[in-house]
Amino acid sequence: MKKTVVLLFAGLLVSCIPQSKPKTIPTVITGDITEITTTTATCSYEVTDTGGAEITAQGVCWSTSEDPTTENSKTEDDTGLGTYTSNISSLTPNTTYYVRAYATNSIGTAYGEQKTFTTEKEKTIPTVITGDVTDIGTTTASCSYEVTDDGGAEVTARGVCWSTSEGPTTADSKTEDGTGVGTYTSKIIGLDLITTYYARAYATNSEGTAYGEQKIFTTKDIEYGSLTDDRDNNEYKTIQISNQIWMAENLKYLPAVHEGYDGSRDSPRFYVYSYPDEGEPNVTDAKTTTNYLTYGVLYNWQAALIACPNGWHLPEYDEWIELFTYLSQNGYRYDGTPFIKGSKIYDKIAKSMGATTGWSKSDNSGVIGNTDYPENRNKSGFSALPGGRRYNYSSGSNYFLDRKTSGYWWSATETSETEAWRIYIMNYTPNVSYSSSSKDMGFSVRCIKD
Repeated sequence: MKKTVVLLFAGLLVSCIPQSKPKTIPTVITGDITEITTTTATCSYEVTDTGGAEITAQGVCWSTSEDPTTENSKTEDDTGLGTYTSNISSLTPNTTYYVRAYATNSIGTAYGEQKTFTTEKEKTIPTVITGDVTDIGTTTASCSYEVTDDGGAEVTARGVCWSTSEGPTTADSKTEDGTGVGTYTSKIIGLDLITTYYARAYATNSEGTAYGEQKIFTTKDIEYGSLTDDRDNNEYKTIQISNQIWMAENLKYLPAVHEGYDGSRDSPRFYVYSYPDEGEPNVTDAKTTTNYLTYGVLYNWQAALIACPNGWHLPEYDEWIELFTYLSQNGYRYDGTPFIKGSKIYDKIAKSMGATTGWSKSDNSGVIGNTDYPENRNKSGFSALPGGRRYNYSSGSNYFLDRKTSGYWWSATETSETEAWRIYIMNYTPNVSYSSSSKDMGFSVRCIKD
């Protein structure tokens, strides 16, 4: 009986002694993969439980195969419970990796959930293809191109560059067509007549600028058309500028001829500069004068309205503005500077409109009367002549002024009952000008095709 009591008492003592928790592998959570580059990445993780034994190693492990272990590449961080971040390095660009956090104690190694990521593509300069050069004209052309690969970095600039020397770069003339990849077409402007050019597409990213294959093209010479006025058989050169067809000479239609003092706002008047010197004027004699043969006829506004041949008309003010806008925006400014929004469309284009001869000399830069910028003289083919004007009051006995220094042309647009818009070019300014003028003035006429 005593033996039984002793055993029961011993059993009670054992059951009252605390039992230790069994040791296990740790618990670890794999966090997010961030800051991914071509060769590096960052992975956070958390050791939430030691498993009852000291953590002897922890970090992240990775491989290009699933379920990486510590036998693969790994980081080795300080040990203990808590949240950590490991820097993964020595990766291969544009490659998919598998990552798991790990933690090791005396029992074994635990792994967190597997995460996957792909390193960035290795950055290089872009890839760009130069297309065909088309729509080659006297001063313009078009060139297509395609940016096929951004090189792993944003394309920040693209377009076409050109030069009269081989291997053009963005330091030469160029278009700027925005950003990104894709297929585009650039309009090349401001070219010289009958000139060979080299063109390449380009694309720029943070790694540098890439160029496409070089293409070669040659601009055309001015091609004049012709017009015969069946009223008097006068023949005129014509020129197409953009979508407009203009006479490239001053009109010579002369059904009557009036003396300079004989002005009118309401009835047609036809004048030949400085004619007659003496005697009674007549059409036959007037047509033999040098001024008529060179500069044509000066018309008051009423005469100008009815002077153009069938199928042609006196241009409206807006048609003149359309011409100036095209020239200004398509490389006809004498110094080659691009048109900037807010600029005046008639600035710097006079030289490209003026005939190459006949203008009085001026030393001002970029003007018709100066032979500087020779490549831009009459670049448009408009061939403006300094025919002067018939003034509406006498300076002594002379009603004719400004021959060789200025050319004036009517528009068909009135500004009031007594005035209409005129366009004029002078030998000493690089700009085309316009203003309202009395209808009894005598100006030249350039007709435009209907």
